[in-house]
Amino acid sequence: MKKKIHPDYHEIEVEMTDGTKFKTRSTWGKESETLKLEIDPKTHPAWTGGKININSAEGQVAKFERRFKGIKTKK
Repeated sequence: MKKKIHPDYHEIEVEMTDGTKFKTRSTWGKESETLKLEIDPKTHPAWTGGKININSAEGQVAKFERRFKGIKTKK
């Protein structure tokens, strides 16, 4: 097997939409970072059988504006 081609596998914390947290191992992010879920089995209509409830702390427009803040276009 080739060395140094696999992503780092480390422990992270996952925060569910209701605020509960648990620790797991993942290749996502960096060691001890927190992954905040926007949708999980407690809110997803496939498991709840109903309408979706997204508890988003930040909308898509706000994410876009934060990401591209300060970029100027040339005319």
